[in-house]
Amino acid sequence: MLEGILIGLQTALSLQNLLMVIGGCLIGTFIGMLPGLGPMSIIAIMIPIAISLGDPSAALILLAGVYYGAIFGGSTSSILLNAPGVAGTVASSFDGYPMAMQGKAGKALTIAAIASFAGGTIGAILLMIFAPMLSSVALLFHSAEYFGLMVVGLSAIAAFAGNGQVAKALLMTVLGLMMATVGLGSLFNMPRFTGGLMELQSGFGFVTLAMAMFALPEAIFLVLKPKNMGDSGGEIKDLRITRAEARAIAPVIARQSIQGFFIGVLPGAGATIASFLGYAVERNIAPKHEQAEFGKGSIKGLAAPETANNAACTGSFVPLLTLGIPGSGTTAILLGALIALNVTPGPRLMIDDPQIFWAVIMSMFIGNLVLLILNLPLIPYIAKVLAIPRNYLIPFILFFTLMGAYIGQNNATELLLLVAFGVCGIALKFANFPLPPLLIGFILGGMLEDNFARSMQLYGGISFIWERPMTMGLLIIAISLVLLPSFRALRMRYKGV
Repeated sequence: MLEGILIGLQTALSLQNLLMVIGGCLIGTFIGMLPGLGPMSIIAIMIPIAISLGDPSAALILLAGVYYGAIFGGSTSSILLNAPGVAGTVASSFDGYPMAMQGKAGKALTIAAIASFAGGTIGAILLMIFAPMLSSVALLFHSAEYFGLMVVGLSAIAAFAGNGQVAKALLMTVLGLMMATVGLGSLFNMPRFTGGLMELQSGFGFVTLAMAMFALPEAIFLVLKPKNMGDSGGEIKDLRITRAEARAIAPVIARQSIQGFFIGVLPGAGATIASFLGYAVERNIAPKHEQAEFGKGSIKGLAAPETANNAACTGSFVPLLTLGIPGSGTTAILLGALIALNVTPGPRLMIDDPQIFWAVIMSMFIGNLVLLILNLPLIPYIAKVLAIPRNYLIPFILFFTLMGAYIGQNNATELLLLVAFGVCGIALKFANFPLPPLLIGFILGGMLEDNFARSMQLYGGISFIWERPMTMGLLIIAISLVLLPSFRALRMRYKGV
């Protein structure tokens, strides 16, 4: 192992590979900042460029840099514009955007950069230590366990069920799950709830729904209630975090680096579930007075998903490199690139091509450091987006919203859906319904249904719930997370009496 690490470090430090790391990080960060342009799109575009390099190590280092660079930079649009174009950064907007509106955009971007760096670096250390061991653990998860994991992911609604919103949060989650059923079914390859429209056979686009529920209502609210964004929203101050704030987020970063990495190891989980679970866990274990701050500009609420999604991004390379199993759409594209480069990922990759395996891992340490060095000095300039006069900023938000929705599916119908969902989102926001649970239900709904259908077919019913102890354990954890806010409310009521 030590010999492999030294070989990988030597390969990663070559001039060509250093340029690949820096180039990939720059491209990924820039693309991640633009709503609607996620890592999948740019990696797919860059595969021919990577293959033309001829060197598998350099090609994979470049594509990996784009991947975690996009996750690193994806928080920018979520924090500044409330326009999460990548699923893994949705949770970052829950507290990042309120911080920006409080005149703390610089502080929010600083926390996001530090948390991302820590999550990615700790994830790379864990990847280096546990990759061979975790490859066998990942094989223990079958469709039944993934169904349980998706249910645990849905338990993130508990983070929005405080303050008497339990019924509303549940209702919005169910609505999101219903929307996820539109399109081709997993059991029978037949279109459902499409109204005869060919454009809906692939279902609703995530980017369209995310923009409609977050960015579009925000732009309209800036028109209707301009005081929501006063002069304080555009001030560039408080770029540094205090010692007290550093001490507060340090344990959050430590916990979510580990939790996010292990979630990323599981094929099919990824940065999205890791970020939602990270947010939900930190909110539920926080003291009562800090729980009230979540959703209103909590530094812990921002640090948790930012750490978890970057750690999960690193963890997703475990099944890709050691098993040849893509854990997400992005790693599936990376798998295609590996095969095109005549590299066979799997258990023998560390033996047959150790320079490739370890070079990718070593490049992650370099890449995360490059991202931190590149992003921290730019924070004052990036945060000045909020200093743009409102009459220019609102069209700017609307332009990226429309562009993101169109590019996401390359279909003009998405623009009509964006407007329709946007009107519904505005109405729900006026009625004080929490919108994040709807998006959580939509994102996890498809994976939940697929794994439930496969489990039902394998076991001839729902007996897999009690026949597989790990599935039962995950479901118990999910139920506990959902009921925890209610138990806390009852306990506080009895204490008050």
